[in-house]
Amino acid sequence: MAKIKRNSHKILYRKYSSNLKYVMMIFTVFIITLFLPKQPRFRYEFEKNAVWKNKDLISPFSFAILKTNPQVSADKKNALKDILPVYQLDRSVTENALEEFANEFDVKWRSKQLSEKERDTYKTAAYKLLQRIYQKGIIGLNVKHQAGGKNYDFSLVENNVAQEKNTQDVFTAESALNFFKDNFKAPNQVMGDLVANLAIDHITPNIIFDERLTQTIQDNTVNNISTTKGMVQKGELIVAKNDVIDEEIYQKLESYKATYDAQTKTIGSRALVYLGQVVLVGFIVTILMSFLFLFRKDIFADNRQLSLILIVTTGMLLALTWAIKMEIPSLYYIPFCVVPIIIRILFDTRLALYLHMLVILIAGFFVANSFEFVFYQVTAGMVAIFSIKNFVKRERFLVSALFILLAYFVSFIGIALLREGSFREIEWVNFVPFVFSVLLSLLAYPLIYLFERIFGITSDVALIELTNTNNKLLRELAFKAPGTFQHSLQVANLAEAAIFKIGGNSVLVRAGALYHDIGKVDNPQYFIENQNTAVSPHDKLPYEQSAQIIIQHVHKGIEILRRNQIPEAIIDFIRTHHGNTRVDYFYQSFLKNTPEKFVDENIFRYPGPIPFSKETGVLMLADSVEAASRSLKNPDAQNINDIVERIINYKLEQNQLDDCDLTLKDIETIKLIFKTMLMSIYHVRIDYQQNL
Repeated sequence: MAKIKRNSHKILYRKYSSNLKYVMMIFTVFIITLFLPKQPRFRYEFEKNAVWKNKDLISPFSFAILKTNPQVSADKKNALKDILPVYQLDRSVTENALEEFANEFDVKWRSKQLSEKERDTYKTAAYKLLQRIYQKGIIGLNVKHQAGGKNYDFSLVENNVAQEKNTQDVFTAESALNFFKDNFKAPNQVMGDLVANLAIDHITPNIIFDERLTQTIQDNTVNNISTTKGMVQKGELIVAKNDVIDEEIYQKLESYKATYDAQTKTIGSRALVYLGQVVLVGFIVTILMSFLFLFRKDIFADNRQLSLILIVTTGMLLALTWAIKMEIPSLYYIPFCVVPIIIRILFDTRLALYLHMLVILIAGFFVANSFEFVFYQVTAGMVAIFSIKNFVKRERFLVSALFILLAYFVSFIGIALLREGSFREIEWVNFVPFVFSVLLSLLAYPLIYLFERIFGITSDVALIELTNTNNKLLRELAFKAPGTFQHSLQVANLAEAAIFKIGGNSVLVRAGALYHDIGKVDNPQYFIENQNTAVSPHDKLPYEQSAQIIIQHVHKGIEILRRNQIPEAIIDFIRTHHGNTRVDYFYQSFLKNTPEKFVDENIFRYPGPIPFSKETGVLMLADSVEAASRSLKNPDAQNINDIVERIINYKLEQNQLDDCDLTLKDIETIKLIFKTMLMSIYHVRIDYQQNL
């Protein structure tokens, strides 16, 4: 019963698979448009020093002209220059210092050989002198306020009343001590020094920097700086057609755009905006599906692969929507190059470029300076695709990231010079988002692994892992069927060289070649390359049974690979490497030795199908040519040439290459490569004198 249910599910899935594509299309459009911003979009694109090509722009409402960021920064800097550091006069410091001086004087000088009158005279003179010093004030200098020179202005606050002073108007601890020494008169020099040493311990700043109050004043001043400079009234001309957009006009346009974006959040029909988004996104998705239907029917027919493409597209546009709603400083933080990298590695170059351009076209409707954005992302995406054209090593990701960063840098420099006309005016901090974007693009690597597992797609990364001869299956093949293993290595070399020359996936064809005869591990002794004696086990078997044993290695190979979860792309090489040809040796032997018996040709014929791609076609030819070359008793140049020509022509006569897109030119190229490599393998010396 469960089996019937599973089969019915498959039937239903096949029956409605075409309809499922359209459901996925509609769902993709719905998800993308559901989260996109719904306010009307500012329609004009403009650049500084460019000519305004649109009609005269009249302001539909009044708005303030915003200052540029450098202007606002300059105003803040100038305003901060006028703010004096705030110091507080602390009377308690004065009182405590004088009281402590008097008490300590009485204690220390009681033991001195002085009369009470002399002691009072010294004490009174020193006390009054300290009073004068504290009355004028002792400031605690702050190093950061001395940047312009030794002395600086400050604001002195006492009882919430401020007055402007300069450090020259008050004492420092050093100048206060010098003043005391210079003005304290004592008939006895020794006694004078003793009093001065006592006073130095009680000279403490009573004018103290108030950092909190100073910062508060600075913050209030900065916050009160105006970010606008004038107004544009309703009905006023902002820019006329063919005017050059100078600094002033550019700032008016930026201000108009900012005001427009703020106002359109509350005006306009959200329903109509949503309809426009549905039309545009639906149109783009329809173009994508049409492209797949016309040029990649294999992907269009596979709902899993199709859903992966739609998920990648939707995911990137949802990331853009999130960034817009979160109002991140720059949309260039988003790693748009993840899309072409993933699609290139999982599918092909053409689809990667096409899909990347469609994603960027949709994104361009929701970002500022759309043309600039599209230029940055399209060029970087192209470089990303080209930089991983031959993905044979994992470090290619890092190389690709460096190329993408270089592409962004070249575009950044070019656009900046086009706008500013000067290297000095380039704001290099604006390049930081591109660096983060490139770093985030490395997330493509784990995503590729995840998509491979979920959607059953084989990337070049997975193929490289499969071609490692330390793989469990290949080690088993080398141990149980060493002859077959060596044959597979030679076939891999031949096929890889040929496909690299005519164009195709060389990593895929190498992996397919290494596994194409894996089914021989079950009965290796029945295959000639593994026989090391003159006696063959086929000698004791009927021709029909021998043929079936030979043919069976295809079925067993498919079982082994599926049991080990090897991708279907590799299994295709097992299914097609003999096509639907006959096992001619046993077929001809049967006809010769039992002419009276009826011959069922299907017993001697491989199940097929015939090769249906360049890669599978090349592998069939390489397999047949390599196997035939082993039978050559005298592998000289002529014999190798003849056997390559005979084998490949025979495959053509048997219509084994009808379904793969190999051209006659490709076949001639393949012949030449096979001949050259086989001569090298068998160490054939070319007789150069024949060519003189």
